[in-house]
Amino acid sequence: MKRNLNFEIRSKSEGESCIVEGYAAKFNTETVLFEYNSYSRGKVEYREKIDPNAFDECDMSDVVMLYDHEGRVLARTSNNTLTLTADDIGLKVRADLSGTQLGRDVFAEIRDGYVTKMSFSFTVDEEKNEQANTYDLRTITKVKRLHDVSAVSIPAYDDTSINARNLEEAEREAAIQEEKELKRRRLLIRLS
Repeated sequence: MKRNLNFEIRSKSEGESCIVEGYAAKFNTETVLFEYNSYSRGKVEYREKIDPNAFDECDMSDVVMLYDHEGRVLARTSNNTLTLTADDIGLKVRADLSGTQLGRDVFAEIRDGYVTKMSFSFTVDEEKNEQANTYDLRTITKVKRLHDVSAVSIPAYDDTSINARNLEEAEREAAIQEEKELKRRRLLIRLS
């Protein structure tokens, strides 16, 4: 199975590191994978969603990051250039693409907006299926193994995204937000 993810790109500075962060899966978000015509039900959507506990026992010991689920490896969990963590939102991904020329090239394509989506490939261990008149819903409750996370040109999940930002820019934005919060707190103290 292959699925998409939400992604954010950060780099320390040009030529140093190419860090990407995002979500390979978002929990409890339904996605229409395809539609088909049923003799008895008419047009039917085939939907899928990921349960918040789906990755609890998942084998993520050697997951790779690829481009379009094929080709050479951009990052890998076994050499600590790829980190995967399940949180309240979904399966969070952090990868350093600076180790290879291909990784730096893919980072540049993401940064420049040529590659804007993500996907992931996995083996399902357990699922629940629900059928209604106009849709079938598959809920993945347990992922057995995660094979890869990939930057993709054509995603299965259209609501995913990849955004590139320079780390200095991100830190500047965070400092501005922190200053605004500090001013807000000072104002509240003066008003009380």
